[in-house]
Amino acid sequence: MESRLARELRMAHHPVAVQLTDRRPDGALQFKEGARGCVVQMLYAVAAQGRTAVFDRRTVGCPGGFVGLCFGSVYDRMPGGIEYFLSTGRGEGFPPGERYFKSPDVAKAWVDQLPITDVPREFVVFRPVSEADDTDKRPDIVVFTVGPDQLAALVCLAGYDRPPGEHVAMPFGAGCHSICLLPYREVAKEYPRAIVGAIDPTVRTMAGPDVLTFSVPYSMYIELESNVPGSFLETHTWAKVRERQSAQSPPAGSEG
Repeated sequence: MESRLARELRMAHHPVAVQLTDRRPDGALQFKEGARGCVVQMLYAVAAQGRTAVFDRRTVGCPGGFVGLCFGSVYDRMPGGIEYFLSTGRGEGFPPGERYFKSPDVAKAWVDQLPITDVPREFVVFRPVSEADDTDKRPDIVVFTVGPDQLAALVCLAGYDRPPGEHVAMPFGAGCHSICLLPYREVAKEYPRAIVGAIDPTVRTMAGPDVLTFSVPYSMYIELESNVPGSFLETHTWAKVRERQSAQSPPAGSEG
């Protein structure tokens, strides 16, 4: 399926369809079992190169990826305790603390409120949304990699045809939480929210300085796409924004 949003917002990279499935795609990128890797870096590879990637419970790259991809939790196996790893550290012999929380107690409270999910599926697949469909490749989530102008447009469009409310959230979390775990929590809601991500400092070391993620349940993606015609994206106001985007690469999938 072609993304009109990708064309109208002049996205240089493909929107990525995320599917939780029991079918493993042939020829997909995949981490080796037991190897370290980052789910967000794999997402960027799919977005930039138009490739397909796959994960299972043995090839998630790190404990955070296991949680972020809705395979359950392995945080109880973190040496010294996940609450110490996320905050102050536990001292010699243990991983240094990331200091994302002031104390282990604050970190533990944050971990406890995560919507840990163990989806009964074997694989999580990332593919360009242009290769997704409503049959055996139907996405659960769609992820955009965006800059400030594109993010502003998507936030505005998220409330375009809805009752007043909070239609976009930007909670703290690992980059992979924002790609799958947190937007998956929104799937069953009447008015699901978009999740802005790639905000934790670890992921910022891997992301471009002007790149964030904007993840939505598939139903919200269809809603956003259908609301492009007649919206502000067709006005002179957005045309002024588009003028400064003209030096970017052609939007991904525009040839489709």
